[in-house]
Amino acid sequence: MKYAIVNNGGKQYKVSEGEEILLEGTLRQVDTLGQQGKQFELSEVMLVSDNGKVKVGNPFVKGAKIQASIVGEAKGEKVNVRKYKSKSRYRKAIGHRAQFTRVKVDKIVL
Repeated sequence: MKYAIVNNGGKQYKVSEGEEILLEGTLRQVDTLGQQGKQFELSEVMLVSDNGKVKVGNPFVKGAKIQASIVGEAKGEKVNVRKYKSKSRYRKAIGHRAQFTRVKVDKIVL
C-alpha cells in the first residue's frame, strides 16, 4: 500500500491515493473559492511508503509531491464556548465552526 505523510498549515496528514481528506482552512497555495476540480500539488512530504519501502525526509523528502484536486468545502462541528463569573452577572456565549477544504489525493509522486 502506498501512502505518505504530508505537512500543510502546521498539521500533518496521512494520505493514500484515491482518498479524500479534509484540510483545515483554505489552502495557502490555492485560492479555493469557486475552484472545484482545480489541480494543485502539496510539496511538503515528510514520509513516503511504497509497499514496505520507506523514505523519510530531513525534514522533507526531495522530489516527492502529492498531486491533488479540490472537491469542495466543508464545515466542522460547532464548538460552543461559555464564560461565567459568579457574583458579577457576567455571562458570555461564543460559537465557532471551523472551515475545511475537501481534497481528493490523485497521485503520490516520488
